[in-house]
Formats: sequence, structure tokens, C-alpha cells
Amino acid sequence: MADNSSPDSRDEKIRDEKTTARSQPEMADPTGRRQSVALNIVENPLRRFSPEKTAADARIFAETHDMAEHADLFARAALVAREPNQFDGMTELDDGERAALAYERDHKWHGSKMLWYSIGLCAIGAATQGWDQTGSNGANLSFPSEFGLADAEGVVNPGRDEWIVGVINAIIFLTAGLIGAFIVDPLNHYFGRRGEIFITACILTATPIGSGFAQSWQGLFAARFIMGIGIGAKNATVPIYSAEMAPARIRGALVMFWQLWVVAGIFLGFCANVIVKDTGDISWRLQLGSAFIPSFVLGVGIFFCPESPRWLMKHGKYAKGFRSMVRLRDHPIIAARDFYYSYVIYVEELNLARGAGYFARLWDCFAVPRIRRANYGASTVMIAQQMFVYLFTMAYSLGEGPVAFQYSAEVFPTIQREQGMAWAVCINNTFAGILSLTFPRMQSVMTPTGAFGFYAGLNLIAWFMIFCFVRETKQLTLEELDQVFSVPTSKFIGHELKVWLPYFIKRHILRKRIAKPPQIIEKDDKVKELVDE
Repeated sequence: MADNSSPDSRDEKIRDEKTTARSQPEMADPTGRRQSVALNIVENPLRRFSPEKTAADARIFAETHDMAEHADLFARAALVAREPNQFDGMTELDDGERAALAYERDHKWHGSKMLWYSIGLCAIGAATQGWDQTGSNGANLSFPSEFGLADAEGVVNPGRDEWIVGVINAIIFLTAGLIGAFIVDPLNHYFGRRGEIFITACILTATPIGSGFAQSWQGLFAARFIMGIGIGAKNATVPIYSAEMAPARIRGALVMFWQLWVVAGIFLGFCANVIVKDTGDISWRLQLGSAFIPSFVLGVGIFFCPESPRWLMKHGKYAKGFRSMVRLRDHPIIAARDFYYSYVIYVEELNLARGAGYFARLWDCFAVPRIRRANYGASTVMIAQQMFVYLFTMAYSLGEGPVAFQYSAEVFPTIQREQGMAWAVCINNTFAGILSLTFPRMQSVMTPTGAFGFYAGLNLIAWFMIFCFVRETKQLTLEELDQVFSVPTSKFIGHELKVWLPYFIKRHILRKRIAKPPQIIEKDDKVKELVDE
């Protein structure tokens, strides 16, 4: 649904300051067709000032935040951040700095070893979810008989026992969405991203072992109840941590490791199920308990990772934040550029923030137009992920599987990132729990055809929601996304319906060779390149 006019009108002044909305002239295309540039420009705020003032402000920033020894470095980095594609002609840079920037530009996948290590370790955090899920799948074949919930052949008794088994399976998703997701903010506030991940890794190491030692279905339920809290808190923080560390040019691809390792966890969980399936009455205990392995690796490995530079900045630890950024980038000039640009946008976010407390910032996710639009997109991809059942094997791992968590982790501003991600994870896991709880019963009442048909219909609704609310974030910094979501929802939907949908139909269905319409959002440096051509 579109935003109401009142909050959007309040946001209009902010949008006008941060997003330059104007019609652009068409330009010639080498093929002879006409090409247009974006209707709304993502502005680099450093270009509001002269190069001299930009460099002077960066020096002041370094000197006032215990980084005086890096004042000149930040001055040069600010100039690079102001004109990221013009560093070749900057006389202020030395040859080593220009070479490092050129190598970064020409080698998209180049990054420091610590960056790759940290992203890879976070991907292992995703494997814990897949392993937990498949462990319970294998255990479902035998634990009901152990606790008197099934007959001698392993068929679950209809009625009450059927619901008990469903609740045991679904509880990890329900507590993940309704409890775990909403303790993310205090855990992150007091312990940081690394500390929160370590705590949840400890929970996810202990609870699978506890599940394996359960002596009643109530004990198994309790262990999985706590496990779900750990899963929810982990699921909300690990994607944020990954997104805050990764460079904009490869952030999406790196954070996509989440889905890759969820699938890897599912595979390894099934392998563990097969390995222990013939161990007799304890097979289900070993299947549930084996899920501690990836979380143990995560808990140990996180100690060697740097803290998120943006988290440290948010908590006033600028010098530590810069040192962390240096470990995650291949050259100090690149680290200083990324850190200072993040700081500039973060200051603007602080000026616009409405609340400081937890619930005030959570309410901002629904009340502030820019954040509400991000919430629309994040909520849409999260709920749509739970609708992909019927076409799972063909489409899930290509689209909704990897996109949902990565997209949700990056679209919220720094100040509301924990609250926004908490809400997104709440939606995702709550609906996953509802699906796990109700699907067996739906199959009985509606038949498998009816149950899968129901979710096929939900996929159509998901497609419409994605079309209306999910905005492109490709190769934009986390800070520049603030301007992407400053475009009102009504204007965005209008552009999708009146411009891009007709173009898609004519170009890709009717196969007409027509000019590509202008994007609704584009970075100003790319627009400058197009105009110069």
C-alpha cells in the first residue's frame, strides 16, 4: 500500500535535500537508440562543498577523534570519497595510494584476508540454521516413538500427539521470531556484534546437546525453545555484521554466502543423519546433538574477527572503528575513504533520528517514511521467502533464499539497523513457525495438492508485493541507500507501473527493440559520466 500523504509531506524537505529529483536529457546510444539517465539522483553529500573544505573537515574529524596522526590521510581519503572515479588526477595522492585504488577498481573481488575470513566465518553461522533444521527432520522419524507420541511403526498418533510433534518442530522458529529477534538490540548495544554472535553461538552449541539428552517431549520442547531464541538473535546479527564489513561493490555477493552455507548446513545435517541412522534407539539423539558442530566453530572463530567499524562508530569509538576498517581493507587510503564517508552519512542520520530509546527506534521503523519504505521491502522479501514452497527446488535458492536476509540487513539506516532487522527476522521466523506447525495438518485436510496449491497462490501475492515495495540496492553503499528510500512509495510504484512494466512487456515479451527507460534512482557520479559522454 502507498504511504499516506502526511508523513510523506513531512519527509519532502529531507528528500529534497538528499535526493535531487529532476528530468534528465536523453543522450545518444552507440546503437542509435536513445538513452536516458535516472529520474532521481543519489547525491554524494561531500560534493556540496569545495575540495578544500572537504579536506579541511576530514582533518578536523581525525584530530577531534584521537586520530591526529592520520589527519592528512583522512584529508586525502575525503577527496577520493568526494570524487571516487577521479583519483587518477589527484596530485594529493602518492603513487602507492593511486595504485591501490586502481587495483581495487580493476579487481572487483580483491580484498584483505581478514575480510574474507570474517565473511566466511559469518557464513558458517548460516550453516547452523540448516543443520538444526535437518537434524530435526531426521529425528522426527524416531523421537515420537521414544516419547509415546507414535505407534510402533513410527506413525504419529492423530489429534493431540500430532500437534505436539508439530509444536516441537515449529517452536524454534516461533521463539526465533517473537523473542530472539527482539533481544538483538540490547545484546548488540552491550556486547557488540562480535559479542552477540559469540553468545548466540554458545546457546546454539549447548541446546543441540541438551536436545540429545532430553528424557521427555517436554524437555525436548524446552531445549528447542531456547535454541530458537539463539537462532533468532543470530539470524538478525550475522547478516548485519557481514553487510557492515563488506565493500559496496561486492557486498551483495559476499553476504549471499548466507544462503550458500544454509544449504551447506542442510547438506551436512543430512550427511550426519545418514551416518548415525543405524545406531539404534539413540540415533535421533545423535541427529539432534550433531548440530552443535558449526556453532562451536563460529563461537571459537569469532574471537579472531574485528568488530564492525560502523558499530564502533555508532558507539563513539572512532579510533577503534578506523583500526577495524584498516584490517578489513587492503590499503589505509581505502579504509579511510570508506570510514570517513560512513561517518558523513551517519551524522546526517543522527540529525534526522526521532528517538534514542529501543521502542522509539523500533517505532521509527513504522513512523518515519524513509525507514518505513525500507521496512516494506525487508518485510516483503522475508515473508515471501516463506511462500516459496511449491517452486522451492527451481526458484528458492536462486532468488528468495539468498536475497531476504542480505536485503534486510542493508536497507535500514545505522541507527535503526538492529530494530529493523529484528522486525524482519520476526516476520520470517514467525511465518516459518506457522508453516511448520500447520503444513502437516493442511496436507491431511486439504490433500497435498491443495496445500501446495495454496502456497502457489501466495507466491503470486509475493510477486506483486516485491514489484511494489522492493527497491534496487545493487552496488550502493549502506549510507547511499538512505537516499534510495527517500523516494515516496507512491512515486516508486507509479514509475514501476507506468514506465518499467510497459517496457518489460514490450521488450522481453513482445520482443520490440525499444530504448531502455530511465532508472528512478542512479548515483550522481554515473549520471555525470553519462552526461559527459
